[in-house]
Amino acid sequence: MIFKLDYFYLLLGAVLGLIALLTLADRSNPRRYSTALFWALYAIIYLAGAALPDATAGAIMIAMALLAGFGGVRMGAPKNLPEAERRSSAQRLGNKLFVPALVIPAVTMACATLLKDVQLGGLFLFDQKHITLAALGCASVIAVAVACVMLRASPLQAAREQRRLVDAMGWAIVLPHMLAVLGLLFTEAGVGKAVAHVSTSYINMDWKLVAVAVYCGGMALFTIVMGNGFAAFPVMAGGVGVPVLVNVYGANPAVMAAIGMFSGYCGTLMTPMAANFNIVPAALLDLHDKHAVIKAQIPTALPLLGANMLLLYFLMDF
Repeated sequence: MIFKLDYFYLLLGAVLGLIALLTLADRSNPRRYSTALFWALYAIIYLAGAALPDATAGAIMIAMALLAGFGGVRMGAPKNLPEAERRSSAQRLGNKLFVPALVIPAVTMACATLLKDVQLGGLFLFDQKHITLAALGCASVIAVAVACVMLRASPLQAAREQRRLVDAMGWAIVLPHMLAVLGLLFTEAGVGKAVAHVSTSYINMDWKLVAVAVYCGGMALFTIVMGNGFAAFPVMAGGVGVPVLVNVYGANPAVMAAIGMFSGYCGTLMTPMAANFNIVPAALLDLHDKHAVIKAQIPTALPLLGANMLLLYFLMDF
């Protein structure tokens, strides 16, 4: 493979390492040493993740959690372009500013569909096991290049902007990674089996609608607790989805998985644990109520959860 997924992990690790160096050089950050250490540790996960012993990788994640938990990750003052220059550039480009953002989905779709079977010198162009992610990596690199050309900016300025966004999001940028790991830990600890035991022992699953409601509602509830639908899915799929919906009622596994994830996303809309979706936007928009985004989304999330239950009930046999 020419564009292997591992290469983009290395590139991401290099970007995080550069962010750590820029943070270390920023004397305006009151916690520059601990903040730089946080991003450096995260960079190590991507740069040497496959070679790290499991215990070492776990220790690094614990160290990152402690740094963030004790307030060691703070925002500095990245060297941005002057306000007047930024406004002038925005007025000059107008709606063309959206081009780099649109490049990402366009190039990803093109690479993942039109170029998926292309070979050069006997090698596939993209990683066949992770073709969409590899295509997304290529699209992101191309989008950065397009933005630099359009804005007449240097790659160093792009790195500074990356650091500004990472600083604005703070430790919450790592939360999806942490919660995905939590889901695997729950699975390994047998939480799915415990859920299956509790569900079948105390809830009458003889009614298909009840089983569907327990599965979809459980996906939303576990997502609210863990903040990530991907972390909730192994628990509920192993506890109710496969043993009850698939094995007892003959549900289509693809339909069960897809609508289950949609139900989990309803939980994402209602939890502060999904900080990168619900808390960070409130901070970036300077909202007085940090839960304002969640409050605005609940009237949509609850009816959508009910719709998912009905969809799964009527479509699970297809």
